[in-house]
Amino acid sequence: MARQGRGQDGLARFGEPGVLVLLSLSDGPKHGYAITEDVFEQTGIRLGPGTLYGSLTKLAERGLIAPVESRDRRRPYQLTSAGRAALEAQLASWSRVVEAGKARLRWA
Repeated sequence: MARQGRGQDGLARFGEPGVLVLLSLSDGPKHGYAITEDVFEQTGIRLGPGTLYGSLTKLAERGLIAPVESRDRRRPYQLTSAGRAALEAQLASWSRVVEAGKARLRWA
C-alpha cells in the first residue's frame, strides 16, 4: 500500500477526514455536530464521533484550526490562516490527481 506524502504542513497525515473538516470550516466557525452535518450534506460522507473529534484534536495541535469562545457548552472551531493555506494546497494536489485520472481514463 502506498504511503501518502507529507507536505510542509503535515496535512496529508490527517487524510480525508481532516481535509473534510477544514473544508467545512472554510465558510465559518462550527461546532462538532454542525461540522458532521455539513460534511454529510456536501459529500455524503458521515464522520463518526471518534473520527471527527480525533481530527479536530490533531488539526488544533497543528495550528490549522482554533477554538472559538462560546457561551454555551458547544465548542466551535474556526479555520486559521495556516489551515486555509493547507486546505488550498491539499485541494490543488487532489485536483492534479483527479485531472490525471480523468485524462488516463479517456484513453483507456
